[in-house]
Amino acid sequence: MMSQDLLTLDDELVAWRRHLHAHPELSFEEHQTAAFIEDQLAALGLKSARVAETGVVALIEGELPGPTRAFRADIDALPIQELRQSDYCSTRAGVMHACGHDVHTTVGLGVARELVARRSELKGRVKMIFQPAEEASPTGEPIGAERMAVEGVLEAPQVEAILALHCMPTLEVGKIGYTGGPVWAASELVEVVIEGKKSHGAYPHEGIDAVAVAAQVIVALQQVVSRITDAREAVVLSIGKLEAGNSYNIIAERAELTGILRGLSAPAMERARDAARQIVEGVSAALGARASIRFVPGARLTANDAALEARVVRLVEERVGEGVMVKHLPQLGAEDFAAFSTRVPAAYFFLGVKDPGSDEVHPLHTPRFDVDERCLTLGVRAITEALLGLG
Repeated sequence: MMSQDLLTLDDELVAWRRHLHAHPELSFEEHQTAAFIEDQLAALGLKSARVAETGVVALIEGELPGPTRAFRADIDALPIQELRQSDYCSTRAGVMHACGHDVHTTVGLGVARELVARRSELKGRVKMIFQPAEEASPTGEPIGAERMAVEGVLEAPQVEAILALHCMPTLEVGKIGYTGGPVWAASELVEVVIEGKKSHGAYPHEGIDAVAVAAQVIVALQQVVSRITDAREAVVLSIGKLEAGNSYNIIAERAELTGILRGLSAPAMERARDAARQIVEGVSAALGARASIRFVPGARLTANDAALEARVVRLVEERVGEGVMVKHLPQLGAEDFAAFSTRVPAAYFFLGVKDPGSDEVHPLHTPRFDVDERCLTLGVRAITEALLGLG
């Protein structure tokens, strides 16, 4: 069974996490965060380098021959105003670590601390990757994990396996989840434009109401998931924004819909895409309007390498404690770790951060999100033992 010392607070880890939480920075702006990471790595005797401007990378050499592994921690925050009151709440208005990247970064620093202290056991080397701009929207240029990969972060020396984890607010502290396959969904931006005909609101028969057409299109798109997609496959199509019209008494000639398409397999995504296109164009045409739909690729599917995941699960169970690793459902959230996992074998896990004594759960990306800081000790121990064991 898991030792209870893994559910204690590590003062240094807590201090690091609270500093990061109190000083969040948005994507592309992580200058102070990167400097803080560099300072802590330097205090451990490690040299670091910048990649992708605000990304930080350090190499920990072991005393024994072996392969190169890596651990990735994302470091950016979100444009959210924190509402929870604490001694370490965000000091920056409208910016918050609402996705737990302060925890991920702290775990990365803790792993570096432990590996430096245990160099005599370390076979080969471990590359610590602190990644910026995970939360950023696509720009058309390589950003975040993709930019780090393009700039060679997995090379020289070549990384043979990479690990990562993410806070999971519904999973109790003391547990680490694994999925046995897909972890995070592929994501695409959906943009629909409906063209009707303007007329006075008192004479709708003289126009083609783009708002009325948009309403029918939105309702019909619900069929994509409920009736067209195989119910055994995870797909989500959500329209989150509708813009139309310029006056209360004028029939709108144009409506724009924006949403997301997410799924856990390429075939399911393709079927959903085809169905959505037919619905948008067909419903609009039936009502006398013209319409177009565009899908803009975002994050790719993050899926674990089966053999690597199985090895890590076994190592953690053997070295940390039985019952720590639990099977967990994949998530339809999305992130950019696929830039690494499509290039080298990867395994991604969910770190339980929920206080088991509380029924309160605040989801990721919400203004009251926080963690049970005992998760830090377990996260560091599990990743450290996995990286040592993979040598």
